[in-house]
Amino acid sequence: MMTPKLNFAPELLLQAQGVRVVFFDVDGVLTDGGLYFSENGETIKRFNTLDGHGLKLLQGAGITPAVITGRDSKPLRIRLAALGIAHAHFGTEDKLPAAQVTLDALGLDWTQAAAMGDDWPDLPVLTRCAFACAPPNAQIEVSQRAHYVTRLAGGQGAVRELCDLLLVASGRYAQLLQDSAS
Repeated sequence: MMTPKLNFAPELLLQAQGVRVVFFDVDGVLTDGGLYFSENGETIKRFNTLDGHGLKLLQGAGITPAVITGRDSKPLRIRLAALGIAHAHFGTEDKLPAAQVTLDALGLDWTQAAAMGDDWPDLPVLTRCAFACAPPNAQIEVSQRAHYVTRLAGGQGAVRELCDLLLVASGRYAQLLQDSAS
């Protein structure tokens, strides 16, 4: 049996225990927050593969990842489709109604929701969720309202860190690790 090396504070795990859906921002969370433009003016984004695998593990554990972003781009849509993310809202600055649509579609409520964001547009969702998370590169007002601030930065594994925390809280992490090692 492979013994997990991850260790989170018990109070964090208790607070995250009932999470069934997680709302993620994109720029500064799933990416490093930089906007790269090609010569043709196309936006280019860099995604972390550890984050992507974490999102897939969440889905396998019955926790739904959802994306709410103020921007829309073809690379983002391609990446989310490749990860099987079915609940995504693009080009929306008012994120609270978008989150509520997802909760209603899943038959869940705010006590079963977590969120990860890095700037003011994310605050309405972060402050309503049972578990709020921010990367260390988040704006100060956001990080001060988070229950957990990841060690890793947005676009550098922060999403995977939250996914792992939620998997530990759900009791699924150790078995998923063992299954992957077999």
